[in-house]
Amino acid sequence: MSENNVLETIFNRRSVREFTDRKVSREDLMLIVRAGMSAPSAINLQPWEFIVFDDEDILDFMVDLHEYSGMFKTATAGILVCGNMDRCVENFSELWVQDCSASIENMLLAIESLGLGGVWLGIYPLRERCEKLIKYFNLPGNIVPFGIIALGYPGGDSLVKDKWDENKLHWNKW
Repeated sequence: MSENNVLETIFNRRSVREFTDRKVSREDLMLIVRAGMSAPSAINLQPWEFIVFDDEDILDFMVDLHEYSGMFKTATAGILVCGNMDRCVENFSELWVQDCSASIENMLLAIESLGLGGVWLGIYPLRERCEKLIKYFNLPGNIVPFGIIALGYPGGDSLVKDKWDENKLHWNKW
């Protein structure tokens, strides 16, 4: 497809929902979060905060977080991405959602590039999911849980999907 490593990583990224029991190193977890912090953000406010976890009790809690979080049965780590509302300014107050989305995508690409697998679980704006995480992690009032990445070494089959659809490409006008 391409001899460009960045493009290969983008094209090969997939949602991995089953993992081996091999642990992700702390160094790799820090690299992944560093990639998340390298994302662009509106007027460079960087409204993100991260809780990285590999503790078995937390991973077990995540299994029952919502109906789609079963991948935490085998994940060996997770990253909760939160928005810090103190890092938002009046005319840009809602852009934290885009900023945190860009951060998560950077981390998913870093995960792929490291030979790991991951999947993004949506949290915000679903009130029940947010409230569970606020309570569990004792988040301060200015911190809003946005999304979680379950990750680890891929297990099972996770096929790369070719999502290219030329019908969705428009040149110069609709």
